[in-house]
Formats: sequence, structure tokens, C-alpha cells
Amino acid sequence: MAISKIRVLLVDDHAVVRDGIRLMLGTVDDIEVAGEAGNAQEAMRLIQQQSFDVALVDIALPGRNGLELLKLLRAEQPKLAVLMLSMYAEEIYAVRALKYGAAGYLTKNSPIATVVAAIHKAAQGGKYVSPALSEKLAGMIGSKSVMSHEMLSDRELEVLKLLAAGESLVKIADSLHLSASTVTTYRSRILEKMGLKNNAELARYALENGLLI
Repeated sequence: MAISKIRVLLVDDHAVVRDGIRLMLGTVDDIEVAGEAGNAQEAMRLIQQQSFDVALVDIALPGRNGLELLKLLRAEQPKLAVLMLSMYAEEIYAVRALKYGAAGYLTKNSPIATVVAAIHKAAQGGKYVSPALSEKLAGMIGSKSVMSHEMLSDRELEVLKLLAAGESLVKIADSLHLSASTVTTYRSRILEKMGLKNNAELARYALENGLLI
């Protein structure tokens, strides 16, 4: 009797990462990487052409990032379970991703057993949450304390990380396909929301809170 396989869409802009994940998942009898995309546009085209059970999506995609793609996927295919895969620690994006409808959040250093377990759970309609994230979510219930960067929009958070990494306004504008004046506006908003004075304080905050890789 043929095994009914979970069809996975793998979205990551690094071919070597996709190759590694595909090879790992290829050892699991009931999981099949049925499609691959390097950016949001390719991913949206694939889900309109094929049927998938689970999408494994990197946060750091060129153009529209993973969170933006998550919103598009949820709008286009509400039944598609989307697992976010990132090199960033859970503290940065996990809660945000879950609020947007993600079925779970995995870091790229997760063991294959964890990735497989998350895919199985997502395919069954559940959500994968690590013990550490479960504790964080429990602590947030009834708590009024919010980390400063959690008040930022997705785009502001992106700009914050790039500023903290020492990137120039021109380079940030180019990488995010924005004008330099728009990036300057984002910078002003970020400093105001976080109660910081300059890029040096931004960098210190980012370093102390694990926002830099």
C-alpha cells in the first residue's frame, strides 16, 4: 500500500540550504519536497499551480521577506500550513510569525527530528512551538511588558537590524528597494519608538537582545 506523503513547499533563497533540507527530508518515508522557490514571487506561482500541505519558509528572502510571504500564503491558501525557518533566534520573530498565522517557527540549527516533528504536526492542523517559546508565550499572558523592538513594524525591524549591523542608509535603501529618504524616516521612527538617540545605541540594543547574527 502506497504511503500518503506530506507535500512540502521549500522556500529559501540559498540553493545549498534547499539541497540540504531536501536531502534530510528525503530520508523520511511520508514527507516529500514537492516544490522549491528562491523568493516570494516563485512561491506564490507554485502554490497556484500545485497543491501543498506544508510550506517551509525562510524569513530572510530577497524582495518580499518571509513574513510578507506568510501573509500572502495565508490569504491565498488558508489551509496551507506555513512553518517559518530562520537563522534568527525565536525571540526576534517567532511571536510575530505566530500572530500572522504561522504553524510554527524553527531555527536553522534545529535537528532534523525537530523539523520532521514540526512538519507532521503542521500537516495535522496543529502548531509547533518549542518549550522555550511556550514559556515565553505563557509569560506574555497578562503581562504588560513588551520588548522595545516588538513595537516595531516588520519593515522597521528590518531597518533596525541593518542599521545596527553598520549598513549605510544608501545600502539599506538599495537592499530593501526603498529610497534613502524613506529609510531615514524609518530610522527616525525607530529611534522615537524605542527611546534611543543614535545608531550606536541601536547597535548596543541589538547586540544585547540577540538581534544581530
